[in-house]
Amino acid sequence: MAEKGRLFTSLKKGYKGLKEDIGAQDESEIARKKKRFVLIVIFGLIMSVIAFLISISISSGGVIPVSEAVSALFSSIGKAFNGDKNLDMIELYIYNARLPRTIAAIAVGAGLAVAGCMYQAIIRNPLVDPYITGVSSGAGCLAMAATALGFSIPFLADNTLYIIPVVAIIGGIAAFFITMTVAEGSGGSSINYILAGTIVGFAFSSVQTIFMSMGKDNLTDVMWWLYGSFANITWENAWIIFIPAMGIAIVAMIWAREFNLYSMGEDQAAQLGLNVKRFKRLTMITASILTALCVAFVGIIGFVGLVVPHACRMALGSDHRLIMPASVVIGAMLMLFADLVARTVMSPAELPVGAITAIIGTPVFAYMLMKRGRNYDG
Repeated sequence: MAEKGRLFTSLKKGYKGLKEDIGAQDESEIARKKKRFVLIVIFGLIMSVIAFLISISISSGGVIPVSEAVSALFSSIGKAFNGDKNLDMIELYIYNARLPRTIAAIAVGAGLAVAGCMYQAIIRNPLVDPYITGVSSGAGCLAMAATALGFSIPFLADNTLYIIPVVAIIGGIAAFFITMTVAEGSGGSSINYILAGTIVGFAFSSVQTIFMSMGKDNLTDVMWWLYGSFANITWENAWIIFIPAMGIAIVAMIWAREFNLYSMGEDQAAQLGLNVKRFKRLTMITASILTALCVAFVGIIGFVGLVVPHACRMALGSDHRLIMPASVVIGAMLMLFADLVARTVMSPAELPVGAITAIIGTPVFAYMLMKRGRNYDG
């Protein structure tokens, strides 16, 4: 009997020791991921600042020394706040051409990365992107229709530059709600959303092709838009993108705890107090509105919303308190560099930004898939 008691005590101590070891390993892993998160964010911020400085110094319009560009930047901002419109040529060029474009690139990069992160979390699939619900196809279809048919919008009669962005937002949101209706009508599972988005995307793409054949003579602007470009961004456009993008990014970070609960599974999340259906719907609506806004003004830019959150998830694990802010910083950094390459590599001509992100994203994603591809089986 005494021997059994000693054996039980020994097993109890062994279990306790094993539990402590596992706990210590978990704490060590958490500390390691937090340290990695800090390094990623610092790296992203430093590289974003470098890209920002290069962006305001170099473009298809010429090269300005960095010190002179920074001086002109601050002086032009100061004059703008004071209502002084007497800007010299360099100040005028930086303030009205380079700065709004750079701000828009930051907003779109961060916005697409956050939207992708939200979709990956809510569909629980790291291989989906912000266009999974057909938003890009719907936006492209209506933009092409507006160009081919030449229709106008009454309240935009004096500002035709906004016709394509407005109809693109309408098309993107319409495509999303059709996807939601089909997906929820067939059960509302993650795979239903993916399949419904694919179906809706194909449908809008087919109609878009018809409009392309109808309006062959007016396709230059809309084709450039379809491949993604920041060339026509104004201050007004930049703020329309920047404010909602940053607002939704902050909301997504606030929702990090809910995303962590949801990642455990819908049943377990519901048991822990999460209104799963409401949260799922709210997340998808928010992410789709953000995607539609980004697409409306700069066109369809791929891979950022797929590769950035996926890479952050690989590096930081499944904690959305780390993934969300890291995605914001890295998404902004990637878009700044992509736009910089697009407008300088063949200066004075520009390349589509979407082509640059695809060139960068394809090998990166292929590497990640080869490294972690076995995790996606079954």
